[in-house]
Amino acid sequence: MTELDKKFMRRAIELAQEGMNSNAGGPFGAVVVRNEEIIAEGYNKVTSTNDPTAHAEVTAIRKACEILATFQLEDCILYTSCEPCPMCLGAIYWARFKKVFYALEQADAATIGFDDEFIYQEIDKKPQDRKITFEPILREEALPVFQEWDKKENRTDY
Repeated sequence: MTELDKKFMRRAIELAQEGMNSNAGGPFGAVVVRNEEIIAEGYNKVTSTNDPTAHAEVTAIRKACEILATFQLEDCILYTSCEPCPMCLGAIYWARFKKVFYALEQADAATIGFDDEFIYQEIDKKPQDRKITFEPILREEALPVFQEWDKKENRTDY
């Protein structure tokens, strides 16, 4: 960890405060950095946008991808004020960040009502055993689309 890393993390923490103070959502902020330069910033906007996916990390990732005109951020580092939830963790892996720094841990978030441990537990369960009903339907009708994708020559893999 360098002084520059600390600077970027402090900015993520400032964004968490800013978002909270503006009543945009929960107290979370994130910064995407490439080549020691901030590319995009975000804070939690779940309640202000009525979007449960508008977490700080996701808003920052969306902005970075738009600015850089790419869906992969493999040459970027993410600084986030709290250890990412399962959804954000998935987005981070899909974006292919080279590194993630976080300030607070899941346990810290749980103490203020943001406990995502149950989601991790749900992921490990078979679909039929989850709290929300997951029921397969029309697999045979959907399968040809996947088969067509598999044969598609001009596709963009990700």
